[in-house]
Amino acid sequence: MPTQHSISSIDPVGGRASSTIRELVEAAADEVWRPHLYHQSFGDTDAAEIIADDGQQPRVHFDDGEALCCGTFGELLQGQLPVGSAPRDPHFLITMPIALFARAHFMPIAGTRSVTVFPSHKVKAKRLAENLVIALGASGGILLLQSELPEGKGLASSSADLVATARSIAGCFNRRVRTSLIEKLMAEIEPSDGVMYPGVVAYQQRACSLLSFLGQMPPLAIVGIDEGGTVETVDYDQRRGEVSASRRAEYQGLLDRARIAIPQGDTATIGRIATASALLHQERAPKEHLNSMLKVSKATDALGVIVAHSGTMIGILLDRRAADFPRKLRSVLAHVSPFDNSPKIYLNMAGCR
Repeated sequence: MPTQHSISSIDPVGGRASSTIRELVEAAADEVWRPHLYHQSFGDTDAAEIIADDGQQPRVHFDDGEALCCGTFGELLQGQLPVGSAPRDPHFLITMPIALFARAHFMPIAGTRSVTVFPSHKVKAKRLAENLVIALGASGGILLLQSELPEGKGLASSSADLVATARSIAGCFNRRVRTSLIEKLMAEIEPSDGVMYPGVVAYQQRACSLLSFLGQMPPLAIVGIDEGGTVETVDYDQRRGEVSASRRAEYQGLLDRARIAIPQGDTATIGRIATASALLHQERAPKEHLNSMLKVSKATDALGVIVAHSGTMIGILLDRRAADFPRKLRSVLAHVSPFDNSPKIYLNMAGCR
């Protein structure tokens, strides 16, 4: 699969920081990410319309039953909209797709509907695979999963597993599968990110339903740290409460700003939206290092901070196209090293402008 250019998560230790920066600058300057922007799409008119509106054609990454799906670095924005303003459910998020991938390889076995999954602890993918082959009237088989996304950190590892699994099975049987079917099967398992869509989307994670396609994110880098531990999506979703009407209005305002900022490539506003969402979420699921990361962001003139709202990650956003990007990246790495000696650099899935 064409992922040989991916340098999406880089650990700048052991003296590699300077070469890493050169690689990042090169990645920001050319189009090595374009092959990763469009993965195998399901045969859904919604997805087709989204791609048509964006002026691009999907690129199918499929080889002998293998498919992939990217993760996200937390969420650009996550919250609740005013009651009645969104269909089904007011809970929503905006994805921040990153160039880290889950890969699935499905091998059918005639005469069975069960699916054996490796690694065996990927029980969510097993459930989706078995439900999908039943829905398709197809045979079961063996599903191999490999992921670059750590589990329980808020990088959409489970969602990426599920989407890659569905893509692999659909491709293996050469079947056109509606996105709505995949979303229905995913909703039965857990709240999910909108990683089945290309680009950046506003998504209802509980209902597993698309709110709107927001376009392609400009090229960004995220210097991320992990506060430790893991978060189980279902447990987190069950214990989070509702927010006030005034907070819902704030989230609506941030969503409205994102609808404008993302298509325009307005990185300053994108950073402010991410920071505002992190601060709003602090009263519900506090991040230990948020204040420290806010200070680093300000001291280095970064775009802002971004968090995994239902995870353990927190990061600082940088514009990869900026002339002073290498200097800022070095500065951010130096500033975060006192409270995390192994930060990682993540590159988002960006449109090429």
